[in-house]
Amino acid sequence: MMATMTDVRTVLWFDGRIEEAAELYVSVVPDSRITDVMRIPPGDNPWPGDAPAGEAITVDLTLAGTPFQLLHGGPQFPQSEAVSIAVTVDGQAEVDRIWDALVADGGAESQCGWCKDRFGVSWQVIPKQLGELMQGERSLEVTRAMLTMRKLDVEQLEAAARG
Repeated sequence: MMATMTDVRTVLWFDGRIEEAAELYVSVVPDSRITDVMRIPPGDNPWPGDAPAGEAITVDLTLAGTPFQLLHGGPQFPQSEAVSIAVTVDGQAEVDRIWDALVADGGAESQCGWCKDRFGVSWQVIPKQLGELMQGERSLEVTRAMLTMRKLDVEQLEAAARG
């Protein structure tokens, strides 16, 4: 029996600017890189919309080892909170660094560690300490504290866990 290769990745549909998005994502998430770019070839453009030859159709990337593909598919399917990229990090400094980069230049804060980047993609920036604190006796207090936050604050979450 011959083995076959199976490849699984998440594909995010964009209305252009996929190289810009990919460059932001790999600059923000450690151990990330762009692995491939497919471009619209010269000649008659069969791709939807008015994208010129040479513009990226897809960008393949890995974010901390997880494969993604950004697709320039046109305006039919905008981003929504139905899909988000969750990034678990160690400590407040990493929460701040990633959060600030994602909400810069037109991104938006939301609740409980959620935000949107300038492309409309939803993210969850979660300190690993949250999972640990949610396992303790005071998990209800930690949850209540979290529900009041936009960007998660490790010190406030730990204070809620201490009572």
